[in-house]
Amino acid sequence: MDRVKIMVFERPVVIFSKGSCIMSHTVKSLFNDLGVNPTVYELDEIARGHEIEQALSAIGCGSVPAVFIGGELVGGVNEIMSLQLKRGLKPLLIRVGALWV
Repeated sequence: MDRVKIMVFERPVVIFSKGSCIMSHTVKSLFNDLGVNPTVYELDEIARGHEIEQALSAIGCGSVPAVFIGGELVGGVNEIMSLQLKRGLKPLLIRVGALWV
């Protein structure tokens, strides 16, 4: 779990993903379309990805994508899309320095 904490505090936006997951692709595309360059960890492609996935599960991330903004768990695709529809995503990204106006 400590490794996950270090990984998410290093960058403003961190996405834990799997290359074959369409929902992960959707979230990554949204951030890229907004002009945000998230740090993406593909759990099915990196060493110890399974261990990281277990640590994420222990802190409440049941599936990928798992999105952290400003070091805080925001959630998965439902939470990110909900924030976007409510116009809350951009202000959050601006606040953590991931997006400049």
